[in-house]
Amino acid sequence: MLVRQINVFLENQSGRLAEVTRTLGQNSIDIRALYIADTTEYGILRMILDKPEQAVDVLTKAGFTVSSTPVIALAIADKPGTLDHALSILSQGSLSLEYLYAYVGRASDDAVVVIRVRDPELALSKLQEAGIRVLTSEEVYGI
Repeated sequence: MLVRQINVFLENQSGRLAEVTRTLGQNSIDIRALYIADTTEYGILRMILDKPEQAVDVLTKAGFTVSSTPVIALAIADKPGTLDHALSILSQGSLSLEYLYAYVGRASDDAVVVIRVRDPELALSKLQEAGIRVLTSEEVYGI
């Protein structure tokens, strides 16, 4: 139940992000979530898209440096303390996060938390054992 996250390397230049969003829009690819980690010279754009395979193809053809990463998407009740519970499960399993970002979906009252860990299969096992709802890629891409 891993979700495919698309990563785009971007130089910190005016309009570069707009080129990505324009390319996606022209190809009817919808952005579900995005996050940018940047330095003074470049940024890494991380995105959850409704058509990740097609996005890799069109962005690569448009000249962008693109990769994909398996991530886990959790459905977390949108109320205080619920994220802490999920993170505690990972911590108790000695799984450290590389990063995370969250968004509120349209399909339910839950927040969606996207996490990246070094051992996603172990993390999936621990989270599911704890009763934390892990979303399928179809659920995430369709939000």
